[in-house]
Amino acid sequence: MTKKPDGTWDKSRLPSRHVTEGPARAPHRSYYYAMGLGTREIAQPFVGVASCWNEAAPCNTALMRQAHAVSQGVKAAGATPREFCTITVTDGIAMGHEGMRSSLVSREVIADSVELTMRGHGYDALVGVAGCDKSLPGMMMAMLRLNVPSVFLYGGSIMPGRWRDRDVTVADVFEGVGQHSAGKLAIEDLTDLERHACPGEGACGGQFTANTMACVSEAIGLALPLSSALPAPYERRDQYAIASGEAVVRLIEANIRPRDICTRQAFENAAVVIAATGGSTNGGLHLPAMAHECGIEFTLRDVAEIMRRTPYLADLKPGGRYVAKDMGEAGGVPVLLKTLLEGGFLHGDCMTVTGKTLAENLAEVKWRDDQDVIRPVSNPLSHTGGVVGLWGSLAPDGAIVKVAGMTSHRSHRGPARVFDGEEACFAAVERGDYQDGDVLVIRYEGPKGGPGMREMLSTTAALSGQGRGDKVALITDGRFSGATRGLCIGHVGPEAQEGGPIGLVKDGDIIAIDADAGTIELEVNPIELENRKRHWAPRETAYGSGALWKFAQGVGPAHLGAVTHPGQRGERHVYADL
Repeated sequence: MTKKPDGTWDKSRLPSRHVTEGPARAPHRSYYYAMGLGTREIAQPFVGVASCWNEAAPCNTALMRQAHAVSQGVKAAGATPREFCTITVTDGIAMGHEGMRSSLVSREVIADSVELTMRGHGYDALVGVAGCDKSLPGMMMAMLRLNVPSVFLYGGSIMPGRWRDRDVTVADVFEGVGQHSAGKLAIEDLTDLERHACPGEGACGGQFTANTMACVSEAIGLALPLSSALPAPYERRDQYAIASGEAVVRLIEANIRPRDICTRQAFENAAVVIAATGGSTNGGLHLPAMAHECGIEFTLRDVAEIMRRTPYLADLKPGGRYVAKDMGEAGGVPVLLKTLLEGGFLHGDCMTVTGKTLAENLAEVKWRDDQDVIRPVSNPLSHTGGVVGLWGSLAPDGAIVKVAGMTSHRSHRGPARVFDGEEACFAAVERGDYQDGDVLVIRYEGPKGGPGMREMLSTTAALSGQGRGDKVALITDGRFSGATRGLCIGHVGPEAQEGGPIGLVKDGDIIAIDADAGTIELEVNPIELENRKRHWAPRETAYGSGALWKFAQGVGPAHLGAVTHPGQRGERHVYADL
């Protein structure tokens, strides 16, 4: 798809020809004239500029500014931008109540709504701007599904809060709730902390899900190098937005598409970076879902195997000392990728949105000896990654735990304390109604059983805040926030609603967890479990209609990404070739 000798575009194979070309499209063109476009703009490729802007949380409030800057770049490169917004459910606001059921569902709605907007209007390319947890994979899933030339842009992290001479994040506030319930933090101090933890625009500053998936966007090749580094309030970020708009037009000319970039090797690179940064366990959910969109089988087991052999290099919160701003100042993802490539942990020949390979992008990147946020592969924080997969009789389909920063309590054996839903467990934790050595089991929080696979940060943070996070283990068929720390195992599958072993556990059953060995065992006689299974029945959820009901009808298991449609394998056509 190249330009004609006179500099105009040949749109004969672009989707927008269906809405701009020929006499039959005169009514369609009249709409574009009504919005101020001229003949030249209508004849150019149309680039969808999708943002997840809203006023739900600071993660998203800087996105509109950056989307406008993307449009500047698209125009400068000779194409026509068409801006639109999609939803975001922000986990920090949704956490700890019924609202969290909407979070993972929003990933699917974001991907679906971007797809529908692009299809409905015949856009030829896509730049997606996202800021909060599920919006990043949701936007990239849409890119892979549509397979039009695409560039992803992270909206940037929040600046660290400053409280009593130390950097703080929202995770400190969640843990402050636990400290207050344990009598360790006065209400006046908690309310003072909450006023200082989040000083302005941007996504959560630790290596939680948003920053994890931002690192993935660079590692997998869908984002420009270093584009995730600068915090959201920095207006210098707008230069990356402009450059992203220019880059997507070059991709149209070169006909380089997301599935050319996101090969299996690129997904392996992404898993390496999650491990090396001690990233969110949610990465083990989102990478399989993204791979599903382009017909690549990349399961939780694949992710975990790569993480097992990857060194942990980035000293980032919640397990480490630094926040995203610090990593950006240390050279960002390119410096991390450079040492990983030199150490033989990455595939350097993967294509990226620059039109160059990963290795070519990194050729001029220099190691920074003046920083200690990112370690070289020769001196890692640990020789295995910060995220671990677990399998065993309690989780035949697998589970996942974040071990970044954990030097002890990587194994645990104790009696189960079972809760059907997070609220009951949080109430018990808040009362201190549990014993050291317990294994707290929160079930019926899986993709179907929740429905929506809620995160449990309120509960895990309360345990840490009470100073007892290393005294108990917590397992769930739901999820954990990237801000979670401690021996907290999520994504246990099969989930309780599907009759998995987690649904058969009784109070007092012994559960053994070993993060180093990668095992999670329910020490109950198999004959006894079979007897329990005969008396088991799925629960009826409180959601018999609406978006959550629809999600529960179609969602698959967590180890395959909790996806809701057949993906590339069911594809009859590729949108980009219509």
